[in-house]
Amino acid sequence: MLANDPQRAIREAAEAAEPRLVALRRDIHRVPELAFQETRTAGIVAAELARLGLEPRTGIGRTGVVAEIRGARPGPTLAIRADMDALPIHEETGIAFASTIEGQMHACGHDIHTATLLGVAAVLKALAPQIAGTARLVFQPAEEILEGAAAMIADGAADGVDLALGFHNHPDMPVGSFGFVRGACLAASDRFDLTVRGRSGHAAHPYAAVDPIVAAAHFIAQAQTVVSREIKPLHPAVVTVGMVQGGTTYNIIPERVHLKGTVRTLHADARDTAEAALKRLADGLQASLRVACEMRYERKVPPLVNDARVLEPVIAAVAAQTGIAPEEGEPSMGSEDFAEFAARAPAFQLRIGSGAPGREDRLHNAFYQPDERCIGLGVQALSRAALELLS
Repeated sequence: MLANDPQRAIREAAEAAEPRLVALRRDIHRVPELAFQETRTAGIVAAELARLGLEPRTGIGRTGVVAEIRGARPGPTLAIRADMDALPIHEETGIAFASTIEGQMHACGHDIHTATLLGVAAVLKALAPQIAGTARLVFQPAEEILEGAAAMIADGAADGVDLALGFHNHPDMPVGSFGFVRGACLAASDRFDLTVRGRSGHAAHPYAAVDPIVAAAHFIAQAQTVVSREIKPLHPAVVTVGMVQGGTTYNIIPERVHLKGTVRTLHADARDTAEAALKRLADGLQASLRVACEMRYERKVPPLVNDARVLEPVIAAVAAQTGIAPEEGEPSMGSEDFAEFAARAPAFQLRIGSGAPGREDRLHNAFYQPDERCIGLGVQALSRAALELLS
């Protein structure tokens, strides 16, 4: 624990910064930028960090920003990460600061995350004399396509990192609440593209053709048995085909059908089993239904595993700072590329409630409206957590 309890200093600093942070969040929200296009957002971040007296480095992982706050004493390096990219969703909220870009929206709250980490930067800069070690602020692009973390790590963002702290707003939790999951909290995300090639022909004479639609249908049905019959029941897994594309009209058997799908798992053996099974099922179509199959299977990110060495001091720090004990929750089969940082150093992702009273918002929704009070509360929680980890 810190020798001098910084609760009041953090609370007052966060409350003083909150109006500016809300304004920054709304500015970013008005002009959402997709993966690896976050140039304006990165510029806002860099300018704000420079205003605080920091020396931001831009262009990390293409459009990412990194800055460091060095403490008065030696100690570990803690990476604190926020994502910045938006989604290809048309906003339907009708709020005064709604997206001005057609078909693009901050529907996952990365504008909230960016503003929150800027607030943490302000607090930690003021309290740097109490820090033992270095707080590395990582503003990451392209989380939504699960490529930004790897890009930043390739440019050195994780070099020398001893601990990592992430966070995400949760509109399914009321504002003022916090949450955590022990162990694996988010799933590995893999994807597959399958092309089924047959022989086109007249729909009235299927014997003279080889129908890839029938073969694709068999694959889709059989893929559901991977989870139910090949993976241990206590190892959660999801196999979903999200796109089927083939054919042009009623009376033509097409030449080919394209499928796209995702696989989510929390355990390494389930991940291996699912990949092998889907490839085997595709191979089997070639012999049984005379089609040719080409599968491309890509592993994107590993499961996000919360390490007790970071989790325990953080949840204690959040409770001490806010008076709110974080509640333990269940893992999600969603994915998050903060897992790339967690694979390289002990890490923890904090859940921050952002649900507004009277609303039932969900992420990735065109009407999503988080309660902006989660920004200041997040600043308090994360700043205190950083001080505890760097004390």
